[in-house]
Amino acid sequence: MASAFFFDAEPLCEPSVPALDACALCAKPLGRDSDIFMYRGDTPFCSEECRHEQMQLDAIRARQAARSAARRQQQYSARAESRHQESRKVSVAT
Repeated sequence: MASAFFFDAEPLCEPSVPALDACALCAKPLGRDSDIFMYRGDTPFCSEECRHEQMQLDAIRARQAARSAARRQQQYSARAESRHQESRKVSVAT
């Protein structure tokens, strides 16, 4: 066969890249004659709705990660300030 359809197999050199044969969200098989909606370059979806839902899920995860990082930063800053005050008290006392 002179030309192969690029959805036929997962790339051999990149096993972590998903094969483009099913929707990444609902796992519906992607037909050769159907539209495929891509997201983030290499993630296939069967419809705009599936792609949009994944985009919303990613946005929620990103907001949660940002809040978690902000909380960790606040905790770190509070501990660092507490240590700084403790060391100042020890310095003044001696």
